[in-house]
Amino acid sequence: MSYALTEAALVTPQLLSSPTPCPGWDLETLLDHVVDSIRVLHEAIATGGVSASAAPGAARPGPTRWRGCAATQPGCSPPTPLPDRRSARLSIGDRELTASLVAIAGATEIAVHGWDISVACGAARVIPSGLAALLLPIAPLLITAETRPGLFADPVRLPGPACPGDELVAFLGRQPRLLAPPEPRGG
Repeated sequence: MSYALTEAALVTPQLLSSPTPCPGWDLETLLDHVVDSIRVLHEAIATGGVSASAAPGAARPGPTRWRGCAATQPGCSPPTPLPDRRSARLSIGDRELTASLVAIAGATEIAVHGWDISVACGAARVIPSGLAALLLPIAPLLITAETRPGLFADPVRLPGPACPGDELVAFLGRQPRLLAPPEPRGG
């Protein structure tokens, strides 16, 4: 959340119509999508499932809605699964996932859309390597050949070694700016 909030701080009313890496979406649409995603994530973890009432909320100005939701509404920031609930099964549509996997899916969504916001604002700051390194090995479990169509473009081939943040956005079909040199991953 902190990375995405930092990137959202770049948003000004003049940028709301800016294109994003999400085809056909402007920045305002992206911000509204992220707020709705956070609400759905919270509902899934807090209640054990997602109801039909988790529909998109009323439109408000993008930056205000985003910052207001993430910073002031307790039901909007994603909760951390309690240790005894991490293996709990959550129902999302016709699927069941563990609370931990739902939290990781939400973290991936928020981090990558934070990057999208950064790009739309002209900054293109890389997702922090520690966060991206945690999400990168799990992303292929969530985004498979069967689940990718209509949600994500095909992975982007990188011309050489890249930092984990660039690898993550490339896996999700975005063209990274390759601003950061590759970092050692350790062991």
